[in-house]
Amino acid sequence: MRRFLIASLAFASIAGPAAAETRYLAFDASDRITQAMTRGITLEADRGLFGSISVRRIISTSQRGSAEIRRGGPSEVRGVLPEGATETSIYTVPGEGDGRGLSRALCPTADEVWLVLGRVRLGRPLTAHAVGRWSDGTYRHCVQLSYDWRGEWSAPPVGGPGEDGGAPIAR
Repeated sequence: MRRFLIASLAFASIAGPAAAETRYLAFDASDRITQAMTRGITLEADRGLFGSISVRRIISTSQRGSAEIRRGGPSEVRGVLPEGATETSIYTVPGEGDGRGLSRALCPTADEVWLVLGRVRLGRPLTAHAVGRWSDGTYRHCVQLSYDWRGEWSAPPVGGPGEDGGAPIAR
């Protein structure tokens, strides 16, 4: 049994990254606060071998802009979420590039910003919390964003623009 477990873990560690596929998941704002910030978002995400979804980038569907996000952050971020919040996946919003604009929009005047997402699942609503850390070291909850599932975008052909990438052509 032990050998089977070790072999399974070795297979999962090798096959996991190889089997990952990029997905584009679209969500519409579902409340007034979220609509005031954005009409909707598209998440560029990787779907792993066992179906887990990890977000790489947030793309605004109402305005031009996107921001790379990185999984991970301090555990203190979860401690300032509103009572009853079940979201647990922490993503760091970088302070450079488009991440800076996203940080300023979510938590004005914060030194660092994180997003805490619920489990991303196809066909289900999504809740995200923005948490910031200020210069005095305190963590504060900035805003809760609520989204309804809209659908999944198809990815562009692998061959690049102007090429069919091996896709069938109707004539």
